[in-house]
Amino acid sequence: MHLVTYTMGVSLDGYIAGPDGDFSWTAPDEEWFRFITDLTRPLGVHLLGRRLYETMLYWESDEQDESSDYSTSEWATLWRALPKVVFSSTLTSLQGNARLATGSVGNEIARLRAEPGDGEIAIGGATLAAKAAEAGLIDEYRITVHPVVVGGGIPYFPRGLPRIDLERVETREFGSGVVFSRYRVVR
Repeated sequence: MHLVTYTMGVSLDGYIAGPDGDFSWTAPDEEWFRFITDLTRPLGVHLLGRRLYETMLYWESDEQDESSDYSTSEWATLWRALPKVVFSSTLTSLQGNARLATGSVGNEIARLRAEPGDGEIAIGGATLAAKAAEAGLIDEYRITVHPVVVGGGIPYFPRGLPRIDLERVETREFGSGVVFSRYRVVR
């Protein structure tokens, strides 16, 4: 069965973006970027909402390669090849290896889990992940805590979620003060 994961960077006070939508504080250093690249390798597909899809369009072009180091270029190559499913009611066309979702997040995950193979199904974006969490579809939460307090904005966990019991699987601290933790849902 394909593992469903939710991975996002978060401020110490629990937000993936500040009150003004800024998330520049999540910019990775070299060590963290190599780790992100390693997290991307086992992905079979990435589910994204419209806002995250539009943010990630930067990586669909070759423009960044001219000034990028090896790890950034390697990640961009992995990202471009990765199939993406975009949930949007306003977009009509997509770039790169992406398609529009044809059903709810639950229907898409069920369809993807039924496909052969073992690649992970990654969910990006708090709104989309909230729908998957409410339906009990997320198997692992992967949280990258950045050493910053932003005072509000878009939370990693939305209000009103039912209780979700978690078991810590891994924690790693980076030289920049970023702490990555991986939690498995206890069923």
